[in-house]
Amino acid sequence: MHAMFSKAQTDILLCKIRDGVAMTGGEKLNLIALLSIPSIMAQVTNVMMFFIDQAMVGSLGAEAPAAIGLVESTIWLFGSLAGAISMGFSVQTSHFIGANDFTKARDVVRHGLVCCFLLSLFIMMIAVLISGPLPLWLGGGTDIAPSASTYFLIFSLAVPFMQLNNLSSAMLKCEGNMRISSMLSVVLCVSDMILNFLLIFPTRQVELLGLILTIPGAGLDVMGAALGTAIAYIMTSLTQAWFAFYRSDILGVMRVARNEKWKLNWSYIHNAVKISVPMAFQSTLMSGAQIVSTMIVAPLGNFAIAANTFAITAESLCYMPGYGIGDAATTLVGQSIGARRKDLCRSFARMTVFSGMVVMALMGVIMYIAAPELMGLMTPIDGIRDLGADCLRIEAFAEPFFAASIVCYCVCVGAGDTLKPAVMNLGSMWFVRLTLAAVLAKTYGLQGVWFAMAVELTFRGSIFLIRLFRGKWMKSIVE
Repeated sequence: MHAMFSKAQTDILLCKIRDGVAMTGGEKLNLIALLSIPSIMAQVTNVMMFFIDQAMVGSLGAEAPAAIGLVESTIWLFGSLAGAISMGFSVQTSHFIGANDFTKARDVVRHGLVCCFLLSLFIMMIAVLISGPLPLWLGGGTDIAPSASTYFLIFSLAVPFMQLNNLSSAMLKCEGNMRISSMLSVVLCVSDMILNFLLIFPTRQVELLGLILTIPGAGLDVMGAALGTAIAYIMTSLTQAWFAFYRSDILGVMRVARNEKWKLNWSYIHNAVKISVPMAFQSTLMSGAQIVSTMIVAPLGNFAIAANTFAITAESLCYMPGYGIGDAATTLVGQSIGARRKDLCRSFARMTVFSGMVVMALMGVIMYIAAPELMGLMTPIDGIRDLGADCLRIEAFAEPFFAASIVCYCVCVGAGDTLKPAVMNLGSMWFVRLTLAAVLAKTYGLQGVWFAMAVELTFRGSIFLIRLFRGKWMKSIVE
């Protein structure tokens, strides 16, 4: 466990990238593991937070989880926009770190803080304005619309803190510090669980070891779930920002470089736009596709909406390792690009993609076997549990190719190559998944929607593997 989180060992290996020192295959695998494992734990912990949220809300019946599930894809849209904006600056920071130019890296950090804060306020205002009519736009019934609107409104007000959390985490990862994000993800999950436990349920009595205990509670149902998550995010984002912008020896603009003079540099903003806009456009249309998918599912009834929401959360436990390895790929490729080491860049890319496919293939097997149990953790309702389990077992077969699409995309992001991968993601999602889902849902219901998802993910992973081996994503090294 100590080796897994060894900062000294990670820093030594990362310095080899920046200093042009040759690396053995064992050292590369070791570095991938050192960066991936904490990031995987962070990703899984984040999913567990939503898993726990939905398990608590799921115990209230079918309407409460349906209300959250209705707006969940829109929440992902705004969250992914925040992530795209952060990546525009963190990728540049990673390149400067790889080139051993820490002064310029800190300059990019300052620009990122200002731009991300301003944009997060704009996103927050848009989200607040649409929070009322959104559930009805998405096809939700009047029975769940008020709760869904309240949940989304509370999320909207927390957007600036979620943006700060995204930026802080991205900057720490680009310098190779995955440990802080991992540990704070655990803190976020535990805080969210405690707050939700107190805010969702009313004051009640439970029996423990023969004793009758009174557990305080606010009894706020869906509103309590939103408040608990928002407060947990606020606390975590401020802590993570302190580590990133004060404690960091490289990026600590508030301590290490507080006396450095700086001025507005439009080239950093231009480069951030060039990286972020395709990602943001992709996030918008991909989340838009999720919203359309929700609209395809909504007419199937509240049971289908709830089963779809729970199944997506359960599946997240399987694909989060792919995103964790993808974080490592972005860092390693980004620093290799900055160091102008093409062979090392290609090697890290292929090793991370292969590792992601192996891990997610194993997770797919586990998901297939444990599908009923995973769904049973989130809902006591047999119809929702059985329907969700069917969907998970369909999706299990696509997990290795899903991993390929995730990690290959992260490789491209680390290289600053975001336009063509965004087009690939969008084309696959809109022209393969949604078209097929709309056709199959009429005959096969929710299972048909998930079969369309499995087909599309297999196709998307295949085209990303072709792009990986062609190597055109490394053009920035030549430039």
